[in-house]
Amino acid sequence: MTHLERHPNLIAGLIGLSLALGLFGCEPSNTPTPSSTLPPSSPSPTTASPSPEPSPSPSPTPDPDPQAKIEPSVYWLAYRGEKLILDPTPFPVNEQDAPQTQLKAVLERLLQGPANADKANAIPEGTKLNKIKISAEGVRLDLSKEFTKGGGSSSMQARLGQIIYTASSLNPKAAVWISIDNEPLTVLGGEGLEVTQPMTRQEFDDNFSL
Repeated sequence: MTHLERHPNLIAGLIGLSLALGLFGCEPSNTPTPSSTLPPSSPSPTTASPSPEPSPSPSPTPDPDPQAKIEPSVYWLAYRGEKLILDPTPFPVNEQDAPQTQLKAVLERLLQGPANADKANAIPEGTKLNKIKISAEGVRLDLSKEFTKGGGSSSMQARLGQIIYTASSLNPKAAVWISIDNEPLTVLGGEGLEVTQPMTRQEFDDNFSL
């Protein structure tokens, strides 16, 4: 008889212990098993898209200069088709000269008559510029008596237009006073062409025609 057979109670106790250990080994462990899956990462903060930089506004187109230089001109007579017109010819002047000196040179050139055959002049030969004065009010001219001689109404209107337009070539809106040997010009020619004082280009266009 073996040693274990002599102690039946010991065998029963070992069997019970084995069964107990087997039962405990089958119990699921309460210790959490680390998951192989990584926990979802916290959502990264959304990066704001950079705001587009505002496009630079285009530079405004400068308005035309209201004081743009006006070139002095002599106004001759010429035909455009069948119509007689006042035809400007730019006249070179010394830019360093005072406006009064410049305009005096332009008017004296007008009184000399045109150099080209395709231009005409209604101002009588021998007409002189006695004096000229430019002020804030406008332009004052004194002409010799030859200005009033000869020609009919058409010639009178044409020569008046030449003087008005040439005298205002430095300032197209200038008022022009005309006197003859220091006497204000009120009536021009034997047909009695009335002349208002002062006169502007607009007034000439409204009251006379070539």
